[in-house]
Amino acid sequence: MAIFQTQDLHFILIPFMSPSHIIPLMDLAKLLAQRPQLTVTVITTPLNAITIQSIIDRAQKSTHVKIGLSTVPFPAQEAGLPPGLENTEALPSPDAWKPFFIACTMLQQPIKNLLKELQPRPSCIISSNVLPWTVKVASNLKIPRYDFQTVSCFSLLLGQTVMRMNVDETVGSDSEPFVVPNMPDEIVITKSQTPQETERTGGGDKKGIVDQMREAELLTRGMVVNSFYEMESKYVDAHMNMGRKVWCIGPVSLCNKDMWDKLERGKKASIDEDVCLKWLDSMEPSSVIYACFGSLGLGRISEAQIIETGLGLEASNRPFIWTIRKKDLSSRVEKWLEEEKFEERVKGRGLIMRGWAPQVLILSHPSVGGFITHCGWNSTLEAVSAGVPMITWPMFAEQFYNEKLIVNVLKIGVRTGVEAAMKMGEVGDNEVYVSTDQLKKAIKEVMDSEEKGERIRRAGELRDMAKKATEEGGSSNLNITMLIQDVVEQLKLK
Repeated sequence: MAIFQTQDLHFILIPFMSPSHIIPLMDLAKLLAQRPQLTVTVITTPLNAITIQSIIDRAQKSTHVKIGLSTVPFPAQEAGLPPGLENTEALPSPDAWKPFFIACTMLQQPIKNLLKELQPRPSCIISSNVLPWTVKVASNLKIPRYDFQTVSCFSLLLGQTVMRMNVDETVGSDSEPFVVPNMPDEIVITKSQTPQETERTGGGDKKGIVDQMREAELLTRGMVVNSFYEMESKYVDAHMNMGRKVWCIGPVSLCNKDMWDKLERGKKASIDEDVCLKWLDSMEPSSVIYACFGSLGLGRISEAQIIETGLGLEASNRPFIWTIRKKDLSSRVEKWLEEEKFEERVKGRGLIMRGWAPQVLILSHPSVGGFITHCGWNSTLEAVSAGVPMITWPMFAEQFYNEKLIVNVLKIGVRTGVEAAMKMGEVGDNEVYVSTDQLKKAIKEVMDSEEKGERIRRAGELRDMAKKATEEGGSSNLNITMLIQDVVEQLKLK
């Protein structure tokens, strides 16, 4: 390995304003800042800076890393959005997606001006893949730009292949299964399970955004992926064989070793840590089902589906932690919980969290034996890192692709049986995608079936590989070194 100077290297990280981007990019910021003589600056908007600053403060207190934070105003009103709307979690409807993206694009000039004044001089930009205009900012400064991917190499390859197939023209009905060609493993999917279907059913006008991302990819130095080589080596190699530069540097969540980092990763937890840990400590090893569906962006789970989920967890006769997001806690749901005395009925074996859950802390507890997940990539990797088998409940975007990786390739999960993407925006109050019986059956399959031991063994192997990859000398740790080396080499060419 070549020896190089990292003195005065200054990495600029620009996350898209969404929890699924901010949280892993902040983990990457901590990993980079642990390297000697390397400064990291994160750029965001004032309201997002509140969460980011608390993460930086904890990191600086525990490891004395050099991470700075700079802000630029978010032009919400100029783009036609209400003032104070600076994160996808706050978007009121799919119609707000386009003006939100326009507002993000309007950050280009203020960030360009800011970077010209920063010292030490910026060495590179690592930005979310959905901020394609950062390529122009990097080009103006004559520094390399790297694409931070919040999805797996598997999903990237599958998505690109499906897009080239033009399924609208080549596949019949939405429910007709088809084999995706030229994949290292046989992958069978339907049109209704593709991200394109999400857009057709109300996910917002994203075609222009996707086109811009494709154009930016041609000018981007390479992809920084929150994954690790050993888990999806065939898919990393497939990208490399197509001439793409890929650095797998994850799972980045494993940088959170302190209990407080796990507890408040992303946001402050909605439950006292002592209550949560004492409850988990009281349960048998690998006995608890944990159900959580991430931030979901614009997605909202119907009231009927929330109720059906609770009944499925109750019918499983398993101890469980169930996280209900605040936007899903309608008056009807609260009334049902109260009038049906649901929490009393499951007292002693059911714990309900209203709001943000300390997911990394929960998944890493030895009492957790199964995870009901929407298959978002951050959640998937966190379960892999903890060695917890999954019950898959994809809802939209690339989540059906992640389900294929979990169930068909890695073989560490069981499907609930969802066949179509959830409608975005205004969801009917009685919309149900997974029934009580489906959920009960999937939980039983994960926790009690003959295949349980084999799934646990594979999940444990992946957990150990993930940990090894992030340790000194591991593949992800070395990839961070090689990424830094690539920046140095690019700067020498300027």
